[in-house]
Amino acid sequence: MQTNLADFIKDTPAGREADAILRSCVHCGFCTATCPTFQLLGDELDGPRGRIYLIKEMLEGQAVSQTTQLHLDRCLSCRACETTCPSGVRYHRLLEIGREVMEERVPRPLVVRATRFLLCEALPRRWIFRPAVAIGQLMRPLLPAALAEKVPLAAGGAARPWPRRAGHKRRMIALAGCVQPILTPNTNAATARVLDRLGIELIEAPAANCCGALRYHLHAQEKALDDMRQVIDAWWPDVESGRVEGFVMTASGCGEHVREYGKLLKDDPAYADKAARIAAMTRDACEVLAAEQEPLAALLRQAGADSGERVAFHSPCTLQHAQKIRGVVEALLTAAGYRLAPVADPHLCCGSAGTYSISQPVLAGQLRDNKLAAMNAASPALLVTANIGCQTHLQSGSKVPVRHWIELIDERLNVGA
Repeated sequence: MQTNLADFIKDTPAGREADAILRSCVHCGFCTATCPTFQLLGDELDGPRGRIYLIKEMLEGQAVSQTTQLHLDRCLSCRACETTCPSGVRYHRLLEIGREVMEERVPRPLVVRATRFLLCEALPRRWIFRPAVAIGQLMRPLLPAALAEKVPLAAGGAARPWPRRAGHKRRMIALAGCVQPILTPNTNAATARVLDRLGIELIEAPAANCCGALRYHLHAQEKALDDMRQVIDAWWPDVESGRVEGFVMTASGCGEHVREYGKLLKDDPAYADKAARIAAMTRDACEVLAAEQEPLAALLRQAGADSGERVAFHSPCTLQHAQKIRGVVEALLTAAGYRLAPVADPHLCCGSAGTYSISQPVLAGQLRDNKLAAMNAASPALLVTANIGCQTHLQSGSKVPVRHWIELIDERLNVGA
């Protein structure tokens, strides 16, 4: 693609990066075949190729309007297009650059600005989010249906105790995060119990809260970078002392973001090296278990008969497209004796996408319902996923329980225990 970027961005680092990405696009249109919003709306401007043209025009100095803002806002940032693209176009990075320019040039209505501010301030802070959830759950029966659906419910049930045994030679740190400890407290506890059986002690660093993804994708970049620095500061003493061998991510959205720390903080002289090291030490929980395949298989054999329960797995976009981890959770569930139900179009987003279900409720609802229809086609007993956002979003429209996959592994290992 030929480009002629405007002077305001041409010679900047972001401009040079955007120019290289734009030039790598060959207009083939393969991306539209896997774009969830294009499939729903059928509008070229609501597909990756159309959005790339909008961003190109904006960076070349053409007028930017609320129409541009609308089509860029509708993008889920699911990165399914990147999985499909034969040219390796780094679409998500181009979108970030384009959205940053758009935020400077197209003012948002007051109500939208206020909503985004509340999301940025409330969700990453547990001391605000916890009572807000409690009040919302208490008032849920009195709320209009459209609003009640947005009140998150605990999809994973109450947390069982963390293992009391200590003294393992191996130790890893799990990110508690911001909303997961409140909505699904059993997720990290189940991970700790599974790793304990494998001889790995799992701990949390209390000072490590939000990973920064939420604010980053709401274009509060400076606050997001502060969130990231806080996590690094909480983890660094254990890294520097060699007390931990790595970091376990039980929310794929957080995992994808933490793995980007090195790139996002590369220009910060105080944190660049620390961020790169932490990013390199980060693993999704399924990668950690897959690396312990033989001892895990032995534990499963000791646990006794397979459950044979049919489950349907939704692989979050942050797992399969961003981190490119595919088939690992499915293999673990199969090894644990669960029967995987077929799911049509497994590459498509469920509509959660961070705060997308709040900012774009109609599209998010359609994507959720489509995903639930695909997952329930074979009448599974449970729906399973790997990210807190997907879990709560799917549960909001499902009568079938939606759980994190690690809980199923934990239950199999503790049969008869």
